[in-house]
Amino acid sequence: MAQGLIEVERKFVPGPGTEERLQELGGTLEHRITFRDSYYDTPELSLMRADHWLRQREGSGWELKCPGVAGVSGPHTEYMELTAEPAIVAQLCEVLGALGLGAGGVAAVLCPLGLQEVASFVTKRSAWKLVPLGAEELPLWVDLDTADFGYAVGEVEALVHEKAEVPAALEKIHSLSSLLGVPAQEKPPAKLIVYLQCFRPQDYQLLLEENSSREKPQGTKHPDSSPG
Repeated sequence: MAQGLIEVERKFVPGPGTEERLQELGGTLEHRITFRDSYYDTPELSLMRADHWLRQREGSGWELKCPGVAGVSGPHTEYMELTAEPAIVAQLCEVLGALGLGAGGVAAVLCPLGLQEVASFVTKRSAWKLVPLGAEELPLWVDLDTADFGYAVGEVEALVHEKAEVPAALEKIHSLSSLLGVPAQEKPPAKLIVYLQCFRPQDYQLLLEENSSREKPQGTKHPDSSPG
């Protein structure tokens, strides 16, 4: 697999005082933005069932999140983020067992790979940045999201380049989460999972059955822990 950034994140339920608390902790509001995310998969959800999540974000292009190597367990997720289209195409072909499609872009391989849109929704986001004392090289990002179907969720996130950096990132994420008053084991579902539960219940049930039928690798302990 082509090397990408490792996203380490923890979701939480934001409250009415979350932004004020972020300001008290020295956070800076980077931007407020509205965007549409569209997710693609086969009719059988071959990607999601393999813990791979293909997304096209309005104005940002394509991204494929792939499972990281199993590490420290807890209410967080680790994913490798691929954003270069050749790397995304190569990984899609590997996961779906389709070789020899050439070096086209993601859009060009959707039909040959049997991929179709399975979810699309608009998110309003306020993005905050915090730099923990003594950790200028590892800023934390806090995204407060509200989807157009009424679901709100927050994320504390760090992006690292090497697996060896994950424990330090986790420590900072858990520390900030505690300062924000997040319960230790809180694991709210991702926006995509709530979307499927509301609007594509058969697909949601398929993911539940997949995850209950086998040993759950990191990132797939429950479909609620997926990205999105």
